[in-house]
Amino acid sequence: MTNEQAKADLAAIMDGVQEQMRTIARIQQQRAELTASATARGKKVTVTVNADNTVIDVKFGDDIDELSYSEIAKAVIEAAQRACKEVADKTTDLMAPLDTQRTRMPKLTDLVAGLTDIEIPGVVPAATGRPDTLGRQNFPDGSGAPASSDKGRGGSVTDSSW
Repeated sequence: MTNEQAKADLAAIMDGVQEQMRTIARIQQQRAELTASATARGKKVTVTVNADNTVIDVKFGDDIDELSYSEIAKAVIEAAQRACKEVADKTTDLMAPLDTQRTRMPKLTDLVAGLTDIEIPGVVPAATGRPDTLGRQNFPDGSGAPASSDKGRGGSVTDSSW
């Protein structure tokens, strides 16, 4: 009788796995079609990103000339970050059915006595600050590159020691 029960349990697990695979395939297709747009500076800048957070469109309003180049650059970054947040929220919503299915599936520890749960580390969010503010080493001259040092080599690119 226990062998029959084990067979039935395994069949139920396999059905669950197959259902998850179908759900994953559907979610992957829907995710591939996701986009999000966001605006900044009073709709002077609009940025659209895809599900991979790749910028796929940038539009400037007719009144963009009211902004300096620096303000435009900041507005593009701001709008892109908002669009990326929106696409991340859409992706989370898209994943909800899969998360529900996973909670219904038995855990590995339920199937194998004495096995401890395997914990998967959480996602570490990527930095969104400017590169020069992300711990990049600044050198004495204020640049991000080391000062040139003469170690027996010439100081010119055309020098033969290159």
